[in-house]
Amino acid sequence: MFEKLKKKGFQVLPLHHAEAILKHDMTSAVGELESVLLDIQVPVEELVYGGGGEGELTQRLRRTLSDTHGWKKHVFEIKKTVDGKEKESISHEIDHVKEFKNGTFALEIEWNNKDPFYDRDLENFKRLHADGVISIGAIVTRGTSLHEGMRELIASFAVKESIDSVSKLSKFYTPTPRQIDLIEKAVKSKGSFSQGWAHAFVADKFGEATTHWRKLEDRVHRGVGNPCPLLLIGIPKSVVVV
Repeated sequence: MFEKLKKKGFQVLPLHHAEAILKHDMTSAVGELESVLLDIQVPVEELVYGGGGEGELTQRLRRTLSDTHGWKKHVFEIKKTVDGKEKESISHEIDHVKEFKNGTFALEIEWNNKDPFYDRDLENFKRLHADGVISIGAIVTRGTSLHEGMRELIASFAVKESIDSVSKLSKFYTPTPRQIDLIEKAVKSKGSFSQGWAHAFVADKFGEATTHWRKLEDRVHRGVGNPCPLLLIGIPKSVVVV
């Protein structure tokens, strides 16, 4: 299952009988996800561009999943009624949901968020599964090779683009005074602008407290989301086009 993704370096971890569900009840879901993820490409400059909100990769994935394959955003509303009176109402918004013949698949993309978003996603999946609403929940996030290789990618980009001073970063983003101070300190420590900027930039934008594979794996191994069947997919460094 997902052999093409694995050959390309993607990390794939099914948990709590997710593999059996996918193999026997949702084979078409496997094909759709694999076709979307195999087409991922991230120009290295996208990692550098400033601006808030969703990354361009996330936006592309969302459009493809939604527009091409019908994985739509959905708000689940669960109401508790006692003797005809509503006592409790809880809603869970999931970015990508698709109903298949033998079950419902829920998926979230966590490219570069604060890592507590994993807790939200996994707890939502757990509640929805317990209520019989979804059959499986999935999270797509930055894989280990990408997270650990980010500084190398950024440093190579700096050399390629001849970025050797803070002023030359303006083409891509405008560092704040705090960021400039971090860059200048890192440049002195690392001995070159490319290495120093890469170190400071990655620590600030793609740091350890953001969403990446180890943070997600730590949570599921602690039992967060259990017993909902889960599928975790880590995006590899190989998708970045330098």
